[in-house]
Amino acid sequence: MIRLDAEKTAAVLPFGPLADMLAEILVKKRSGRVHAPARLHLPLPGGVLLVMPSTDGDIVAVKRITVHSGNPAQGLPAIQGEVTVAVAATGEPVLALDGPTVTSRRTAALSLLAARLLAPDAKGPLLVVGAGVQAAAHALAFLEGSGVCDFFVASRTESKARVLADMLREKGATAKVVLSRDIAHVLEQTPLVVTATTSRDPVLPSKVRDDVFVSAVGSFTPEAAEIPADLVRFSRIYVDDLEAASAEAGDLIRAGVDMSAVIPLEHIVDAPAGHSASGSGPVVFKTVGHALFDLAAARLAMASC
Repeated sequence: MIRLDAEKTAAVLPFGPLADMLAEILVKKRSGRVHAPARLHLPLPGGVLLVMPSTDGDIVAVKRITVHSGNPAQGLPAIQGEVTVAVAATGEPVLALDGPTVTSRRTAALSLLAARLLAPDAKGPLLVVGAGVQAAAHALAFLEGSGVCDFFVASRTESKARVLADMLREKGATAKVVLSRDIAHVLEQTPLVVTATTSRDPVLPSKVRDDVFVSAVGSFTPEAAEIPADLVRFSRIYVDDLEAASAEAGDLIRAGVDMSAVIPLEHIVDAPAGHSASGSGPVVFKTVGHALFDLAAARLAMASC
């Protein structure tokens, strides 16, 4: 079995092709040609084990992740694990990928795909709220996969925002650090927004430009919401998976959204680029994750190994 570390896992999952593979998997999801049961949660001392299997009939991918929020204080990563890939017909293991790297890159590539389909203005600039692993992955995804070259980075920890901005500058982009109090002003200049924070409360103002596309990534529990309820209610809402979002998307749940009016991305994934451009009002894409997105990453990685 081939085993790839974090660096090699990233190398076989370039953002543009990964977004294309995610689109293929979403089309298959819509027609029932891929399968993934509900995520398994197993409590552990100080953390939780998450197990997420998926298959397309040719391969089976299983992501095993542990989350221990106290680990960084001990010099350990908070999230650890791997994605293993086997031949579906025989169970023969063939590939193991770094789990956190798969998660960050397939999540960012999904936001990239959603922006391609839904953003009225996909050229940027892009405001990234947050400066952690997901924020960095999203900034790179839009830089490498969509050609966005102007960025604003906001974080409650200014030093982390500066690190991310410096990384983007090293890659040839323009990047400015934004203080939290200045986000509303920056939003006047920004048609693309990613929120990738651990905040339980909104990090954006309620009023934004009518042509804003927001990918809300950070919150994944019913109690947490990065996007204010007034903005959610005013927006056209799309999600990565309707069932998962109904249970976990606090941004929508706290806003009292009628989930029957929410559109899963799979329903419009083969629509022309800029699908929502003819509509009116902001677009919010809410993602909470799904095992089938790991399957997309596994399929792309298999093609490179």
